[in-house]
Amino acid sequence: MDVIDIKLIELLQQDATMPVAELAQRVNLSQTPCWKRVQRLKETGVIRAQVALCDPKKLGVGTTVFVTVRTNQHTEAWAQAFTRAVQDIPQIVEAYRMSGETDYLLRIVVADIDDYDRVYKQLIRAVPLSDVSSSFAMEMLKYSTALPVRNAQTE
Repeated sequence: MDVIDIKLIELLQQDATMPVAELAQRVNLSQTPCWKRVQRLKETGVIRAQVALCDPKKLGVGTTVFVTVRTNQHTEAWAQAFTRAVQDIPQIVEAYRMSGETDYLLRIVVADIDDYDRVYKQLIRAVPLSDVSSSFAMEMLKYSTALPVRNAQTE
């Protein structure tokens, strides 16, 4: 990637619907080479997808819950069952396997505490867990889907 690719990624992370003509103008290229660069970024997997970001409150899922999960079962079968359960519950929007004392960290979006309780019960029905701890976000101080690209390798 070069400086132009980095600028294209920054622009597309701000607005993936930006027309190629505007992208080209903002990176000082003509439209065809600009379009080819964007296509190459997609083909190589640098750009994985272009999506619409929705307002959680307007969709009725304005409560964010961070959940730490610990298990005493560290088998491949358990991990696969847990992964399936996490993937099958749409309110779980992020899931990470962690190092340290916590085995997994989940970000869950729900309507309210009662809705979270339903998700919690669905998760514990799916797989045995030794410890689950939930923290409700009180205020969002920063949220971004844009990744930092200034440190990306350049040619």
